[in-house]
Amino acid sequence: MFISSAFAQTAPAAAAGGDIQSSLMSMLPLLLMFVVLYFVMIRPQMKKQKEHKSMIDALAKGDEIITAGGFLGKVSKLGDNFLSIEIANGVEVQMQRSAVVQVLPKGSIK
Repeated sequence: MFISSAFAQTAPAAAAGGDIQSSLMSMLPLLLMFVVLYFVMIRPQMKKQKEHKSMIDALAKGDEIITAGGFLGKVSKLGDNFLSIEIANGVEVQMQRSAVVQVLPKGSIK
């Protein structure tokens, strides 16, 4: 009685093609952010991991290295997962291969 007939009418049907296009346009910024994230963060990190693995695989006895803990030493023994480094005359420390951060040029450690 107090409700006008305009409120009781149904809304006009939206075009089906417009819904798909609007949903794709709303997902476009998310997709664009993922692509940027891949090229800015993920890809360089994967490249760095690959370089680190190849450096660790190429270690040889007598190489001078720096470890993650800050030790400088010369590789004295190599194993599959572990290596021994000589950090001073007669002082050897055994550690994981993955703890090696950098291989120094020969003659860097006096």
